Amino acid sequence: MKMIIETERLILREYNLADFQDLYEILSDAENMSHYPKPYDENGTKRWIHWSIDNYEKYGFGLWAIELKNSGQFIGDCGITMQNIDGESLPEIGYHIHKNHWRKGYAKEAASAVRDWFFENTEFPAVYSYMTHTNVPSYSTAASVGMKKIKEYADENGLVHFVYALTRGEWDNEKRI
Repeated sequence: MKMIIETERLILREYNLADFQDLYEILSDAENMSHYPKPYDENGTKRWIHWSIDNYEKYGFGLWAIELKNSGQFIGDCGITMQNIDGESLPEIGYHIHKNHWRKGYAKEAASAVRDWFFENTEFPAVYSYMTHTNVPSYSTAASVGMKKIKEYADENGLVHFVYALTRGEWDNEKRI
């Protein structure tokens, strides 16, 4: 059975190749991808989907497609991927919401559900999010789901990144409150 997470307004499900056009609309858009080196082309979008599918098999998680529960409309993705964060391979919550759906709380809603899934279904001691220092919406979302900024670092190109994290103990404490 394909992995599915449901929230009040969203369904997060595994990617499939039929998601190409909807995802391409997000990843090829300069405004949506303004905090990435450049927007993705068709091949990059196909690689994104295949990488996500490979992650499901390799790790049991990956980026999941987000659909609006009331309409089935694809609006982005959110999930866990293993990322190189300042030289360490760490589990990261990532999220990408179509710009037509920004500022409606969807990233927070999806990231909260993914955070809970992560701690309920893996043994990792912490989950992370990292982003360029200019990506205010991304670090605002990380903070809104209980993460705290733990460091800054410059990558090999000199671009400064912020790293946010939430430990299993912090998550357990928040659940009890």
